[in-house]
Amino acid sequence: MEVRLVEEYRGETLENIHYGHVCVIDDTGKVVLRAGDPDWVTYMRSAAKPFQAIPAFVRGIDETFGLTDRELTLLTASHRAEASHVEALESMLAKIGVAEECLVCAETYPLSAQARDALVMAGKSKRRLYHNCSGKHLGVLALCKAMGYDTAGYEEPSHPAQREILQAVSMFSGVKEADIRLGTDGCGFPVFALPLRSIAAMFLKLACPDLLPDEVSRRAATEIGRVMNAQSDMVSAPWFICSNLLKDPNIVAKGGAKGVYGFGLRKERLAVALKVLDGSEDEWPIVIASVLEQIGYGNRETIERMYRLTPKEIKNDAGLVVGSNRAVFTLR
Repeated sequence: MEVRLVEEYRGETLENIHYGHVCVIDDTGKVVLRAGDPDWVTYMRSAAKPFQAIPAFVRGIDETFGLTDRELTLLTASHRAEASHVEALESMLAKIGVAEECLVCAETYPLSAQARDALVMAGKSKRRLYHNCSGKHLGVLALCKAMGYDTAGYEEPSHPAQREILQAVSMFSGVKEADIRLGTDGCGFPVFALPLRSIAAMFLKLACPDLLPDEVSRRAATEIGRVMNAQSDMVSAPWFICSNLLKDPNIVAKGGAKGVYGFGLRKERLAVALKVLDGSEDEWPIVIASVLEQIGYGNRETIERMYRLTPKEIKNDAGLVVGSNRAVFTLR
């Protein structure tokens, strides 16, 4: 059964309620804390990106194509097509040797309002490269080139690159490939539906690669975590939750569309997966801040960064306090 995660008050009147589920597991895979149903099944959406990058890291595409850390991080990113993102993406196109038209993600404007407005005012067109998933697509195209796979149909579930990705998701989640439900994501790639406890297991292994069964996978997971932390602003943007959580070197994290979020804590050897059932992302920071407070997390600055993203106080357009956001769930 879902629980109330966040209540929004205008004055003292309850205006909005955000329901959902939170699951916390330890390094044995046991659910140690919960609010709601840890077996709730949800699509991972872009929360899967670090794991979709595993085959490319395993195959050493950084050495094959001379990719920098900033470029590698874009394989895991939901970037905002800021200037730094686009510069790195264009460099990747040249190094990998593919045309932008090879990407199956749609032409679009940047998610960054500032970058979008500048392009529109300059009369510039939409591009596939501006799509927030373009780094992931370039990573899979690089894998295809490195392995000699046909780049045509690289988005299809039956394609060898996508089969490798499904194998990686299965290994990290502990769920058999045949039991992973598949859909189609907004960018055209397969998307994976899993129970929250299994999504948490994936982030636990990303944070604690020693839990993985082989050295090659452990090295790939370690490297993905390293670049995400070192180049956190490439994962999304300084004003978005992923980049802010990743500034903490103890945390590896990634969110996805429609309210799903996962993160792992290295030192504590815990991982969390959550789902806001109405699909809103605005509540993520206050939910995650509450989770961290409830488990007694030691880095207060990380918690404060969450509250700066979603303040407890609700202000109107003139900056006056007119209400409050309240995390109302208790982990048990």
